[in-house]
Amino acid sequence: MNTNDSAATSYTTLRRDSVHEVEIKRSRFITYLFRVEAEAEARTHIAALRKTHFDARHHCSAFIIGPDRMAQRSNDDGEPSGTAGIPMLDALAKRDTGQGSDLSDILAVTVRYFGGIKLGAGGLVRAYSDSVSQALDHAALTTRQRLRIFELPAEHALAARYENELRSAGYQLGDTHWGDAHAVLSIGINDGPAASEQLHTLIATLTSGAGILRASHTTWVDS
Repeated sequence: MNTNDSAATSYTTLRRDSVHEVEIKRSRFITYLFRVEAEAEARTHIAALRKTHFDARHHCSAFIIGPDRMAQRSNDDGEPSGTAGIPMLDALAKRDTGQGSDLSDILAVTVRYFGGIKLGAGGLVRAYSDSVSQALDHAALTTRQRLRIFELPAEHALAARYENELRSAGYQLGDTHWGDAHAVLSIGINDGPAASEQLHTLIATLTSGAGILRASHTTWVDS
């Protein structure tokens, strides 16, 4: 899927990978959280943890990928069906980030070292769900925003002034390309009609109607 074609223009994800451990009735539950952008990347992390924790009984996992959260998978890895992967996935999918339940591009892997006491189906569901929830409580999150990039050709003598005015107005500027005939400014805005209209209005005022904005492409950035 092309993430730039997504209906979502922002979502929440991990700022950095993290790990958190809890002990429940002598069983150790070690939950790793990874930021991932493809299923293959998620499966590479899972395979690596199987090698690292080769002596653990279970390596259960769940992930959500994509701005629209279309890719959602879970694996019980030997635990009774529905007692590990699905509760982990629910903990990710239903997490309230302050902007609703929009957590994505995230993989949770919970490694369990059995402590000799059986937890039962209900106990396992609670243990795996709580392990992921507690790991998220300790994780650093960030908002990922889709930007629409516009280009503005400008005379060399005016380009620096336009840059200063746009930065003062709070716009994100990329590298300016200095050509022989003119400079081209790169301006990033939140990808939406209101922000686009606002930028066009500002450019019209700034250039006395002479400036012509060209829509270039979209990109995702951490805010």
